[in-house]
Amino acid sequence: QVQLVESGGGLVQPGGSLRLSCAASGFAFSSHTMNWYRQVPGKERELVAGIISGDRSANYADSVKGRFTISRDNAKNTVYLQMNSLKPEDTAVYYCNAHWAGLTLVRNYWGKGTQVTVSS
Repeated sequence: QVQLVESGGGLVQPGGSLRLSCAASGFAFSSHTMNWYRQVPGKERELVAGIISGDRSANYADSVKGRFTISRDNAKNTVYLQMNSLKPEDTAVYYCNAHWAGLTLVRNYWGKGTQVTVSS
């Protein structure tokens, strides 16, 4: 059974930091690209950061570049999102995503999300 379980969300003041974790099980973690998305009510889910498995290249949304860092530990089947210098506009539900694409098949797995609230 595929599971993605996010943790580490919470309430933090502007300028503060949080580290999100996503523990994966039930699929070949090391072969999947791992992503963090976020969503606020009334808006589409947006890609925040992603990290591929091979050379572990990472990409970021412009809004979080220089503040967020995505990393993964294939031995622990876990992906992380270190969030620094948080802003109120970072408030959202953050979702972990596992993505794999072959020639004729695409797989996407999702966690249930963790709430991040940035407020004074």
